[in-house]
Formats: sequence, C-alpha cells, structure tokens
Amino acid sequence: MAISKRIIVQRIIEQLTEQLSTLAGASRAMHADASDEQNKPEDKYDTRGLETAYLASSQARLATETEQALAVYQNLELRKFGQSATIDLTALVELEANGARTLYFLGPKAGGMQINHRGSEILIITTESPLGQQLVGKKAGDRLKLQTRGPSREFHVISVS
Repeated sequence: MAISKRIIVQRIIEQLTEQLSTLAGASRAMHADASDEQNKPEDKYDTRGLETAYLASSQARLATETEQALAVYQNLELRKFGQSATIDLTALVELEANGARTLYFLGPKAGGMQINHRGSEILIITTESPLGQQLVGKKAGDRLKLQTRGPSREFHVISVS
C-alpha cells in the first residue's frame, strides 16, 4: 500500500492547528487568572499568582513553537526518494525491529507526534532525535543499532520513500 506523504503532512498540519487552538485558549485563560484580583497574594508565602503567570508564559512559549512548526510544514517541499536514495528530511521510512515493522516520517519539527493514515500508525521523528540522527544517510537494506534506556535495539531499514 502506497502512503502519500502529502496526506501525512496534511495530517500533521491539522494536528498542529488543533494544538495551536487549544494552546491559545489555555494561554488566554492562564493570563486572565494570573491578573485576576483573587490571585493577589494574601501573604508573602502565597505564590498562586506567580505560579499561574509561569504557566501562562510556558503556554505562550509552546504556542509560539507550535506556530513555527506549523509554518514550516505549510511550506515544506517533499522530496522523492528512489530505490537507492539515502534517508534525509521528508523521507518515509519503514523499519523492522524484533519482527515488528514501524513507519517513521523524518520531519523538520513536531517530533514525537503520531498520525494515523489508512490504519497505519506513522511516528514523526526529527534529525535531533537519536533514531533520526542514526537514520540520516542510511538506505534500504542497511542496519543500525540504537542504544536507549535498556538494551540496544537493532533496526533493519526495509524501505525509504
């Protein structure tokens, strides 16, 4: 079954747009709470207002990062990978480890996001991730080992598209 990378990117954009909407609402609510009269400290040990302000700041920073990722994906040019092409950004990679196959999309942002396309789960990874770093430059048929928490895992690159 051929999987369209355009549809993968479209789903990423949809998820980022949804996240941004959620974050914007949460950020507005946090800012309102932080400046609310009821959150003024009752004594020097009361830090509710300060804590709410920190949360609002974190929400705003996350919203900014999500906006940036969204802009990158909206302008992303998808590369076609031939049979012997090496893995790079926008590659859809199928890996096998311990008899299980997994699909990965090597994207510029939003690592860790998971999307579903026609019943297939696709994990978005970036070149900053340990697996992404190992994959760049590999091609179909190559093997790689990845040491994470616990024993190292061996992966076999099944396909690159």
